[in-house]
Amino acid sequence: MVNLLVLYISIKGGMNMLELDAITTLALASVLYLVGIYIINHVGILKRLCIPAPVIGGLLFAIIVAILETTGLLTIKLDSDFIQDFFMLAFFTTIGLGASFKLLRLGGKVLILYFIFCGVLAFFQNIIGVSLAKLLNIPPLLGLTAGSMSMEGGHVNAAAYGKTVQNLGIDSAVTAALAAATLGLVAGGLVGGPVVKFLINKYNLKPENAEETMKDYSDVTANQYLHKRMAPTTIFLMQFAIVAICMAIGSYLGTQFSNLTGINIPIYVGAMFIAVIIRNISEYSNLNIIDMKLINSISDVSLSLFLSIALMSIQLTEIYQLAIPLIIIVLVQVVFIVLFSVLILFRGLGKDYDAAVMIGGFIGHGLGATPNAMANLDVITKKYGASPKAYLVVPIVGAFLIDLLGVPIVTTFINIFS
Repeated sequence: MVNLLVLYISIKGGMNMLELDAITTLALASVLYLVGIYIINHVGILKRLCIPAPVIGGLLFAIIVAILETTGLLTIKLDSDFIQDFFMLAFFTTIGLGASFKLLRLGGKVLILYFIFCGVLAFFQNIIGVSLAKLLNIPPLLGLTAGSMSMEGGHVNAAAYGKTVQNLGIDSAVTAALAAATLGLVAGGLVGGPVVKFLINKYNLKPENAEETMKDYSDVTANQYLHKRMAPTTIFLMQFAIVAICMAIGSYLGTQFSNLTGINIPIYVGAMFIAVIIRNISEYSNLNIIDMKLINSISDVSLSLFLSIALMSIQLTEIYQLAIPLIIIVLVQVVFIVLFSVLILFRGLGKDYDAAVMIGGFIGHGLGATPNAMANLDVITKKYGASPKAYLVVPIVGAFLIDLLGVPIVTTFINIFS
């Protein structure tokens, strides 16, 4: 008989040790996600800053674990490696399936420019992380954890790349990356609006097409072609199969690539790019086999559980000595993105009202995540007027395309300094 729920409590070195198996860890992660949702719904500032529910629940658990361990009452060990890798791989595969090249044409020149500027930002965020790491006398790879993987990448990339860096021998890399991502997320929610307000007032900017309806292009609809021909369960299993096939082929090819070249790449990179290929073959050949509404549901579940497990697993007791260097690097990142946005991006995007509003989104996901960017757009446009162009460009790049540049840039920096 297979025991599905195993809790081990033992005495090791005079300290109680609680070991949770993989299934128990998954169950706990699910509960902590729900706890995070409850807390966010009852704490207004967390909702306004768009702090993800898994971050709240997982961080609360990590704090409790740190207190128990520090006081010598209990050490908790999680069996999280396999399930964390599984959900991480699934999430990034769904990101690849959302990367339609037709979206680039839909946004035109401004979207392509915005996309390129995101790549430029990622490059300089890593330069800042590495340079300040050397000044602060910490390993360059540890400085990278406060670079684009946690700033532009947000918590999910921070956890994924942090694990890659940690596997290269840098202790506390995951904890440092997640801490930096949290600081960046808060800063992105606080800074974006005031910067846009400054530009609007300074240049007396007004919306040109206030009567237009704004559509959030991060929203997707169900594939009606499939729903007219198949049962819902069949469609779901079909989408799950597509994700699983991308995961299997991509992870295999990624492993073979690393073995042949000696270049370290995260396990999900291959799966993500296989997914990009399948998405665009489906679109351009009219196969019509992908239902992005269901893919997004798989993405949401995978992201929530991956983040919850990642935050649960961080060792807060290991980060005390890194607190000051991380805060310094993140503060410099905030100053840089503000100057970059005002002096370069604003002019590059046309120096008009739409450009100013897009900066709010750029700062939101450049320091945090796409929900942060969309929250900034919502606040700005409600006060100053509609910006349909911003609602087209920001979510398409932030939600679907940004990792196409971000992944190779971060991977390159990791391999240079590994």
